[in-house]
Amino acid sequence: MDVPAFTPREIVSELDRYIVGQHKAKRAVAIALRNRWRRRNVADDLRDEIAPKNIIMIGPTGVGKTEIARRLAKLAQAPFLKVEASKFTEVGYVGRDVESMIRDLTDIGIRLVKEEETTRVEAAARKAAEDRVVDILLKEEAGAPADPSRKVFAVAPDGQTQTVKPQSERRKELQKQVTNGDLDERLIAVEVTERPGMPSLDVFAGAGLEDMMNNMKEALGQLGQLGQLGGGKKREKRIKVSEAVRLLTAEESDRRIDMEQVVQKALDRVQNEGIIFLDEIDKIATSGGRGGDGRGPDVSRGGVQRDLLPIVEGSSVNTKHGAVKTDHILFIAAGAFHETKVSDLIPELQGRFPIRVELESLSESDFYRILTEPKNSLVRQYEALLATEKVTMRFSDEAVRELARVAFEANTRLENIGARRLHTVLETVLDDLSFRAPELRGDSVTIEAKQVRERLGGILEDEDLSRYIL
Repeated sequence: MDVPAFTPREIVSELDRYIVGQHKAKRAVAIALRNRWRRRNVADDLRDEIAPKNIIMIGPTGVGKTEIARRLAKLAQAPFLKVEASKFTEVGYVGRDVESMIRDLTDIGIRLVKEEETTRVEAAARKAAEDRVVDILLKEEAGAPADPSRKVFAVAPDGQTQTVKPQSERRKELQKQVTNGDLDERLIAVEVTERPGMPSLDVFAGAGLEDMMNNMKEALGQLGQLGQLGGGKKREKRIKVSEAVRLLTAEESDRRIDMEQVVQKALDRVQNEGIIFLDEIDKIATSGGRGGDGRGPDVSRGGVQRDLLPIVEGSSVNTKHGAVKTDHILFIAAGAFHETKVSDLIPELQGRFPIRVELESLSESDFYRILTEPKNSLVRQYEALLATEKVTMRFSDEAVRELARVAFEANTRLENIGARRLHTVLETVLDDLSFRAPELRGDSVTIEAKQVRERLGGILEDEDLSRYIL
């Protein structure tokens, strides 16, 4: 699939639609994404030598680190995985080993490519599914397939005869009704093929206990399905026409999709376009920067760093779909680094993240912009939610500024949780309105600054804010 070649300026502009501020971080990821397009267009003998410039984002929680990486992956139509580095343990210990993230990324890549292929064949698959539904309807009406060339007469009780429509005309009529949804509620008997496939248990060298257990559960689940369905034989179900069209469309799509080709495309996409967001990387940093002595907490810190190193440098990881090379996967790491610093990571790992970007804490004006500017701003989300109850709700500009002030002050006096503070503040302000919304159908409600102060003023005056705002 051809991905638009966005320029760095266009990428930053697109990120600006969803994320406020953090211009340095946006520039860094925009250049990294553009470099992928540049790499695809260099000579073959040099292409494999160009490694991605991995990035470390440093900044407090809630300032946009994850959202920047997620929006970048969506923009690039690339396989994207977010993992917490603190969840991994060193190979040989109970827990998840670092190679599992490559296996997870591969599964995501396959789903992504299959969805694209399904979209490509959707029109043809739906047409074939509707034709099969029409065949079933004709069969049920006639009791058996009829010869389209024969004329059939029906005799009324008074002895009058009437010509029945030829099957070809009736087919066209039913086809139109099925396409328009006029027969969606009608019940028909459909034979649906469900092929779970033969169960397989994949065990990889160095795999953690959790991965092995997940593979075993998957294999046992497939075995149970195989027994229930009799090896994928067809079963007849009596369902609505709308459901039949949906099921048969999925079946026809599967027939038109070559899964071997999907897997090969996905492996190529993962290896050359994949993005892994390593969150909480500061949690595996150890003072001294050499990864500890291999005992105690080192299992989840220094040991994980040493296991991460070959994957970030470039290695081959075995998956159930084949070997995946990690040489050109882009790694974006992030952490608050309150108690540690980047230099506390082992030097070899530091060297694999040449670009470091510090994200700024959010100011009061940033909170105001977050509430008003992004396409998916919280204010717009709450307005849309209440609109489903036929309640027209809007915030005055003064009310929005008061929300921003309260959120900023709460972050200053308590733990700084960034933009996540806005969720709690808005929920507190709109608690009563959300509860009474079904009783206010057809009403218009304007939230003024006075109401915000009434709902939140007492909270800010209380010294122990944590009792009210988490």
